[in-house]
Amino acid sequence: MEILYPRCAGLDVHKETVVACVRCVSEPPHSEVRTFSTMTSGLLELNQWLESHRCTHVAMEATGVYWKPVWHVLEGNFELVLANAQHIRNVPGRKTDVNDAMWIADLLAHGLIRSSFVPPAPIQELRDLTRTRKQLVREMSQHTLRIQKVLEDANIKLDSVLSSVVGKSGRAMLKALVDGEDDPERLADLAQGHARKKHAALVEALRGRVTKHHRSMLKLHMQMIDAIESALREVDGHVGKALEPIQACAHLLTTIPGVSDIVANVIVAEIGIDMSRFPTPGHLISWAGLCPRNDESAGKRRSTRTRKSGTWLKTNLVTAAWSAVRVKATYLRAQFLRIKSRRGAKKAVMAVAASMLQAAFFMLRDGVEYRDLGSEHFERRDKTKAIGRLIRRLGDLGCQVEIKATAA
Repeated sequence: MEILYPRCAGLDVHKETVVACVRCVSEPPHSEVRTFSTMTSGLLELNQWLESHRCTHVAMEATGVYWKPVWHVLEGNFELVLANAQHIRNVPGRKTDVNDAMWIADLLAHGLIRSSFVPPAPIQELRDLTRTRKQLVREMSQHTLRIQKVLEDANIKLDSVLSSVVGKSGRAMLKALVDGEDDPERLADLAQGHARKKHAALVEALRGRVTKHHRSMLKLHMQMIDAIESALREVDGHVGKALEPIQACAHLLTTIPGVSDIVANVIVAEIGIDMSRFPTPGHLISWAGLCPRNDESAGKRRSTRTRKSGTWLKTNLVTAAWSAVRVKATYLRAQFLRIKSRRGAKKAVMAVAASMLQAAFFMLRDGVEYRDLGSEHFERRDKTKAIGRLIRRLGDLGCQVEIKATAA
C-alpha cells in the first residue's frame, strides 16, 4: 500500500501520559516509541521530540477532553489529525498503549484515518459556553423538581395550580413559607398576574403541614436556583460577546421556523460558520447523527436506526423540529405529516430536524435567509411526477401526447 506520509507520528493520549510512536520510512528508516507526561513541560518535550524527527503529520484519538491540551501545544507546528476511536480500533488481543500508538502511526502513514471536525478556537470557546448554559438549565430544572418533591412531602399542591413553582408568584409564596408564614390566605394573596384569578384554588393548595425541615430544604434549593440564575446571566453575557463577530450568521438561522435565538447560537457553536469543512449537506447531516446508519448484510438492510453522535446539536435540533412542525402552512409541517403517516412521529421529526440542518448549511454557506417551499410543495411535486410518468408510459405505447393545461 502506498505511503502518503513518510514522516509521521501516532499518539495514544491518556489523562497523565502520552505514548508517542514516530514512523519514518525516509532515510534513515526507523521507528521509535516514547512516553511523555501530559504536564505542560512534558508536552513541550513531546513537541521538540517530534520536531527532531522532522515529522509532518501527527494523529491522535479523540479521548474525552484529554486530547485538547495536546492539540493546543502541537497546533501550528504539525498537520494534526483527530481520529474517531471507533474508526481506528486495533486488532483484538493486541491492546497495549505502545501497540495503539504504533497502529495509529501506521494508519496515518497510509492515509487511512479520517480527520474529525475540529472548529477554530473562537468557535470552540462559544461551544463551551453554550454547553455550559445547557448544563446550568438542567441543574436548575433538577432543583425545581426537588422543590416540588419537598412541597409534596408537606402536602402543598402548588404545582397543581401554578404553571411554574419558581415563577414570580411561586417564588413569593416559597419565600414566605421559608420565612415561617403558614396562613394559606396570606400566602395566596402573594399571587401576581393571572395567578390572582386562582385565589380559591391557591388557598386549598397551600393548606399543608410545613415543618422546620421543609423550610430549610426549600431555602437551600431556592439559594441554589438563585446562584444558577446568576451564573446563567454571566454565561449569556459571555455568549453575547463571543457572538459579536458572527451575530449576523446566527440571526440568519432564526428565520427558520422553530429556531429561537438560543437554538441558533447552539447551531453556530457546534458546526461553526465555515461550511467548506463539509463537502455536502449530507456529510453535515451524517456528522450530526440525523441519518440512518449503514448496516447491510447479504443485500438486506438490517437496521435503519440513526448513528451515534454527540447529543448537543442533535437534541437541540430535534427540540426545534417539534416547535417547527406546529407552525401551520409550512414545508416542515407538510414534511412531518407526510412521513408521520408512514413511519411514525419520531422518525418524522428526525427527518424534519435533518431538513432544518440542511437548510442551515446553505444559509451559512451562501449568507441567505430561509425561504420556505410552502405546504403545497409535495402536492405540486407529486402532480408533476405523475404527469411525467403517464407521458412516458403513453410514449412507450406508441402515442404522441401534447400537454395543455386547463384553465383554473
